[in-house]
Amino acid sequence: MSKINSSVMAAVAQRCPRCHEGPLFTHSALNLTKFADMPEACPVCGQAYEPEPGFYWGAMYISFAFSTGIMLVVGFAVYFLLNDPATWVYIVSVAVASLLLTPLSLRYSRTLMLYWFGGVHYDPSRARTIRS
Repeated sequence: MSKINSSVMAAVAQRCPRCHEGPLFTHSALNLTKFADMPEACPVCGQAYEPEPGFYWGAMYISFAFSTGIMLVVGFAVYFLLNDPATWVYIVSVAVASLLLTPLSLRYSRTLMLYWFGGVHYDPSRARTIRS
């Protein structure tokens, strides 16, 4: 895997916060049965992905913010694009969008939780040191 020098781009690509190379998730977001599976540690640098038991409970607050944003964007889009339709159209649109984006919402909430609160910082020499 190629190294990503930007922490923002590494988070978008869902890579290890220390080496920016190892994947944070073992399966694709399209695999609906295993989209949330994470390895215990980075396969490249060995960084633990769960700093403490229950660490990702805080990610539900980030996920709640994502869900609120999704609902607002879809609600405004329905209002302006469909010229204020019936209430059931809003409900169905928001429900479908929320369900379809759940895997991405969960994965990015965990990624942001690890990057912001995991206490791990990018070390460009770390991956080379472990592999050598």
